[in-house]
Amino acid sequence: MSQQAIPVPDDKTKAHSAASGALSGLRVLDLTRVRSGPTCVRQLADWGADVIKIEAPVDTAQFGGPRSGPDFQNLHRNKRSLTLDLKSETGLAAFRKLADTADVIVENFRPGVKSRLGIDYDTLSQSNPRLVYASISGFGQDGPMADRPGFDQIAQGMGGLMSITGEPGGGPMRVGIPVADLCAGLFAAQGILIALFERTQSGKGQWVQTSLLQAQVFMLDFQAARFLMDGDIPKQAGNNHPTSIPTGVFKTSDGHMNIAVTGNNIWSNFCEVMDRKDWLADARFATAPARSEHRDALGQEIEAITLTQSTADWIDLFTKAGVPAGEINDIGQVFANEQVRHLGLAQPFVSQERGATELVGQPILMSRTPSRIASPPPLAGQHSTEILTEIGLTPDEIAGMKASGAT
Repeated sequence: MSQQAIPVPDDKTKAHSAASGALSGLRVLDLTRVRSGPTCVRQLADWGADVIKIEAPVDTAQFGGPRSGPDFQNLHRNKRSLTLDLKSETGLAAFRKLADTADVIVENFRPGVKSRLGIDYDTLSQSNPRLVYASISGFGQDGPMADRPGFDQIAQGMGGLMSITGEPGGGPMRVGIPVADLCAGLFAAQGILIALFERTQSGKGQWVQTSLLQAQVFMLDFQAARFLMDGDIPKQAGNNHPTSIPTGVFKTSDGHMNIAVTGNNIWSNFCEVMDRKDWLADARFATAPARSEHRDALGQEIEAITLTQSTADWIDLFTKAGVPAGEINDIGQVFANEQVRHLGLAQPFVSQERGATELVGQPILMSRTPSRIASPPPLAGQHSTEILTEIGLTPDEIAGMKASGAT
């Protein structure tokens, strides 16, 4: 069931090719930068929406490096590019005309910027009441902290994640990916799809809002529930699961592995594989609360045994017994993994700047409308003439905009 990409045509001026049929017919205007906004828009582009990336006519430095860099290539595939100076009269007029044709607009300006430009939801929805307008911010569109500049690691800290990540007593620790950015983008995409579905019933669009802080707090999930319901403030637990014990990282004869023992049945199977059925009757380990109280002692006894065989041997034994266990891979090992390769997560495509290369495709398989990397990230303004023509501008008007620097 591998997902396959098709090569990009040599003629870089050819029209955008849909990545999927799932969102075919939707027009999305992308005003986003950095990571959370582009993550949201990538979800729509990868499923076939006609995404138009609005960029300044003067190419400015992109967050994470140049257009040829992995960050930009990863975030901006399957889009078209239109350069517009939104501070110029003609550029702003062209954008508003384009907005009247859009189903969705996504932005992650600081709150207030869109209103100053006159491209906020209230303004644009007057002439396009079906418009779904999505805003992503650091901390929300209003409130006492709305004007703070937002950044992923700031949200990780404010949202509690860093307080429960890392070894006990080791101090706050960020996670290894920009999880607040990524989740805010994914939640915004989900909100857009919810609004589009509701529009089929009401005929009206709406303003969708989320923020890095909201996304991070929501992602606390059961840790937040432990506090809200029981007043329990979770602490750092390192590689140990905070509630399911023994679940964590254990040394083997040739490295490390994860083992996840949850529930009495799996605990019984685990004891059998370890040849330690005596643990089932040991008062220190016989019940989940007892195992929690004596976590360290149990971990030491387990690791004394896991050190006697290789990771592969243990995983084979645990898998046969129905005990969850797995390798701990570096990124290179991830993409060499036979299951990852089978799922087709690394998709080939032809970059305009780098040539033949690969990116991670969508993690969702669809039986009729699969996603693919159908076109590479566009050159700045690559589709400007094409898009401006689509909204009715004449060749002379487009030429005039180019001469004045508006596009």
